[in-house]
Amino acid sequence: MAQKTISNWGNYPVMQSDEHCFSFDDQVQKIMEQSEYFIPRGNGRCYGDASLSKETINTLKYDNVISFDTKEGIFECQSGITLDKILEIIVPKGWFLPVTPGTKFITVGGAVGSDVHGKNHHVDGSFSNHIVEMELVLANGSIMVCSPEIHTDLFEATCGGMGLTGLITRVKFRLKKIETSYIKQKQIKAENLDEIIRLFDEYKNSTYSVAWIDCLKKGEHFGRSILILGEHATLSELPEKLKADPLKLPPKKSIPFPFNLPSWVLNSFTVKLFNFLYYGKNFKKEINNVVSYEPFFYPLDAILNWNRGYGKKGFVQYQFVLPLQAKQGLIEILHRISDKGLGSFLAVLKVFGKQESLISFPKEGYTLALDFPVRDGLFDFLDELDQVVLQYGGRLYMSKDARMKPDVLKAGYPRLEEFKRIIHQYNPKGKIRSVQSDRLELTT
Repeated sequence: MAQKTISNWGNYPVMQSDEHCFSFDDQVQKIMEQSEYFIPRGNGRCYGDASLSKETINTLKYDNVISFDTKEGIFECQSGITLDKILEIIVPKGWFLPVTPGTKFITVGGAVGSDVHGKNHHVDGSFSNHIVEMELVLANGSIMVCSPEIHTDLFEATCGGMGLTGLITRVKFRLKKIETSYIKQKQIKAENLDEIIRLFDEYKNSTYSVAWIDCLKKGEHFGRSILILGEHATLSELPEKLKADPLKLPPKKSIPFPFNLPSWVLNSFTVKLFNFLYYGKNFKKEINNVVSYEPFFYPLDAILNWNRGYGKKGFVQYQFVLPLQAKQGLIEILHRISDKGLGSFLAVLKVFGKQESLISFPKEGYTLALDFPVRDGLFDFLDELDQVVLQYGGRLYMSKDARMKPDVLKAGYPRLEEFKRIIHQYNPKGKIRSVQSDRLELTT
């Protein structure tokens, strides 16, 4: 055990924690028995306070591959392995992750706890849709296997449950078959919000879709965007120079972000300048090309510690989902952000398909993710946005949250009381708890 200063990817909040690590099965139960209370923790790539606690049990050394059925595409591993290591194993064999978020540096356990979604939710759902089974160590030290068919209450409460049901030790899940490691990419410029929503509908059958959106532009170009679409390229679609090694892994290269930027760098002027340059980099209305999977799925992973760009105080990511018919809610939120001058460098719009889960974030609609540096008045402003989200039938993503109030969570998740009952069943004394779970009154 070692005391460490920890935070998640937003660098807010920051706290001291006694961190336990383990490599073998028998160590987990012993650590849990000796801990007063704790939260499982992987690579700390969620954004808020979901994996922060006075004591944490870090899974990063528990990262072995258990089995890989290369014919059927079934992968089984310990929960501490990160997606980048899995990709290095499965891609050369002609397989890919069924669902992946915008970073490959999360653990499989974290992918389950946040029930991550990607650019293909409207087609393939979230990560939990592809789990065959998983194993947990419960708060009392007992081991339980659950799946969509076995102990379904535990399974549903663990997928998106922020680690509160138990420590995930093993996950078995299905992969996606690919012919090449490349993506056939299409980029389309949209002049305003109406056009980007029309384009999402027009290309609703595309496997992968995501849009960057300008939050500060007003007038006739309000909501101007760049839609990015993708399909796994087949061998016949590759340029001749790539056909010799179609499942080649992308080269490992990264640029370090060496220090925290001063807070004065982040203002409406610099965001407007960034937006102007980003939108203007596409000279054509439509661009079609073939790219490696890495820049398509993980563009920011090429910049190590890019979170330092938001300064020493850190940032919060605000991600919400609104029903498809609530376009007016999206307009109102974007107007409020623009009027406040709090535009985000990274404003990402996606479409979710149908999903009715116990506690997972996705449901059919539009989801927008925004990064805001922590500063005076920000949380009051986000409280206002919360009410707009709820007014239009939406909800917030717990994996990105660092400041939501309990009533906002309750209003957004209609099955919250059922989730609480399951937590109490498998974690009756609240031994597994986090700063977030206490704040949201899930474990208090």
